[in-house]
Amino acid sequence: MTKLLLSLHVLASILAVGPITVAASMFPRYAKPPTPGDDGPHDHDLRTAAFLHKICRGYAVVGIAVPVLGLATGAQMGVLGDAWLMASIVLTTIAAALLMSMVLPGQRELLEEGAGEGPAGTGAGSGALTVAERRSAAVRLAMTTGMFNLLWATVVVLMIVRPGSTTGA
Repeated sequence: MTKLLLSLHVLASILAVGPITVAASMFPRYAKPPTPGDDGPHDHDLRTAAFLHKICRGYAVVGIAVPVLGLATGAQMGVLGDAWLMASIVLTTIAAALLMSMVLPGQRELLEEGAGEGPAGTGAGSGALTVAERRSAAVRLAMTTGMFNLLWATVVVLMIVRPGSTTGA
């Protein structure tokens, strides 16, 4: 049973968290408004950003399976009290909180602001953020997404190395 749970946990991690990390990392590039004077079309970028946001939202729901299967695996292995697993649980909780409280809302805000643009992407007449403010928000979102990804990378390393584990690594 342990091997089945561990296999499902790893598959859920790859198939759920992987797409979130990639889509969330790509999002700011497509949501950031063009620099003033840039002649490129912006509609395509917002459609791509909206699609990436949809991926993040959908896989965030599926991603709930990762900690559930991880806890079940840890219980089956008898390692729930091990420091490496407790650290992984804390980091996973922080990553989930970051995703739900900052990354997804930040994406949604940039999409809403982008959809309400005035002529030539100025945000004129809508009381919206200026182009410079939206560019700054996209940069902050990229940094927050990087922190989210770094947390997950740390959890993966902890899961593989399992420092102090007596179950072997």
